[in-house]
Amino acid sequence: CFLFLQKREISNFDYLMYLNTLAGRSYNDYMQYPVFPWVLADYHSETLNLTDPRTFRDLSKPMGAQTVERKQKFIQRFNEVEKNLSAQCHYCTHYSSAIIVASYLVRMEPFTQTFCSLQGGSFDVADRMFHSVKSTWESASRDNMSDVRELTPEFFYLPEFLTNANHFELGCMQDGTVLGDVQLPPWADGDPHKFILLHRQALESDYVSAHLHRWIDLIFGHKQHGSAAVEAVNTYHPYFYGDKTDLNNIKDPLIKSTILGFISNFGQIPKQV
Repeated sequence: CFLFLQKREISNFDYLMYLNTLAGRSYNDYMQYPVFPWVLADYHSETLNLTDPRTFRDLSKPMGAQTVERKQKFIQRFNEVEKNLSAQCHYCTHYSSAIIVASYLVRMEPFTQTFCSLQGGSFDVADRMFHSVKSTWESASRDNMSDVRELTPEFFYLPEFLTNANHFELGCMQDGTVLGDVQLPPWADGDPHKFILLHRQALESDYVSAHLHRWIDLIFGHKQHGSAAVEAVNTYHPYFYGDKTDLNNIKDPLIKSTILGFISNFGQIPKQV
């Protein structure tokens, strides 16, 4: 299938969906929802230049290592955990989980009700809701040490999830902004359809086609765990590796329940393909 990708006989989108399916991820399971990469790093320009490598995210690195400063902080955490705790990892949060999926798609049902259910029956504090593509990228790639989220497939084909067509009362941010439609980058001209069109073009661009295999190695391949993952600053809490945790051998019902709850709330590493 990768040969078809190199020959452009299959789109990058279709190839990623194929890999997600092979890895056991499905639209039917929010805990193992299809995961897609952030492909752009430019959410501030008036026009999007898909011939400039600086426009794109570094696909060879996980979200926690997109900046040198952040990467060093996670390496420091890994080394400190080695000294003090048994769960040695770079990240204690995950790049895809039920709450991440529901937060992205919260403006559409049934995700609205799912999100509220996961939040205890109501929407989250407005400032923590998904309201801006640019600020979400900055949080996941630079600012927030507990945020390493990637994207869902809808970012590349479904403009409707970016609009509050159902007029949900999502709250008001501390700066007075009333949440409604998702704030889009300047190059989208406030048009969700243009955002999806350009975002999909970015996914299918020459740059992404040449570098996508490096992201696939991190999420679905050999840099997913073990020494290669450590070197790539790509290790997660042991509970995220569902296929590495044999729940049948855990006799304590409280510990088993804790692990299941952890996976349910915080995500799960895809099966290696």
